[in-house]
Amino acid sequence: MSDAVQRLQQVRERIAAAEKEAARQTGDVILVAVSKTFSADDIRPVIEAGQRTFGENRVQEATSKWPALKAEFPDLELHLIGPLQSNKAKEAVALFDAIETVDREKIAAALAAEMKKQAKAPKLYVQVNTGSEPQKAGIEPREAVAFVARCRDVHGLAIEGLMCIPPADENPGPHFALLEKLAREAGVDKLSMGMSGDYELAVRFGATSVRVGSAIFGSR
Repeated sequence: MSDAVQRLQQVRERIAAAEKEAARQTGDVILVAVSKTFSADDIRPVIEAGQRTFGENRVQEATSKWPALKAEFPDLELHLIGPLQSNKAKEAVALFDAIETVDREKIAAALAAEMKKQAKAPKLYVQVNTGSEPQKAGIEPREAVAFVARCRDVHGLAIEGLMCIPPADENPGPHFALLEKLAREAGVDKLSMGMSGDYELAVRFGATSVRVGSAIFGSR
């Protein structure tokens, strides 16, 4: 058994324990295994151990390894969890099953056009910059609810959830609580929050998916 597979099992056990502690149903939370920078050979044992949902940060990198893996394992679900440029919307819609980083009008319009052209409907999340960090992608919290409404009403996009990446040097709890509050106000059900260092806390705050990379694949 590879180290990654052992770590995958440990992460699954810790998610299940966090679900139980939060009085949630076992299996409520989807584990998104973040495989950015890792090769297809690194990823395959984790797939063979039963993991089916993966996250990648860059469209170009994902395009180099995932089409062959998805052909080999047709039930995989691939999430884009890094910033999306509008000129990559075509490739993103073609490859990804979920895009978690919708954060501005230009991206919403580009995705709407490509989804119509390709007759594809990836799941969509709005990324919220809960810490208002200037260097980080995501829409400002005060604009998030109105932006979700515009995605629906202006662009015809079905937004199913919100996503955030709290500031690295802050307690993530208040950021998770803010995202949950905004999701309720926006009328969406899914919360993508929590990474390798804080995914158990995110489960307690209502995460429906957690994005875990280094705790599974090791340091990059």
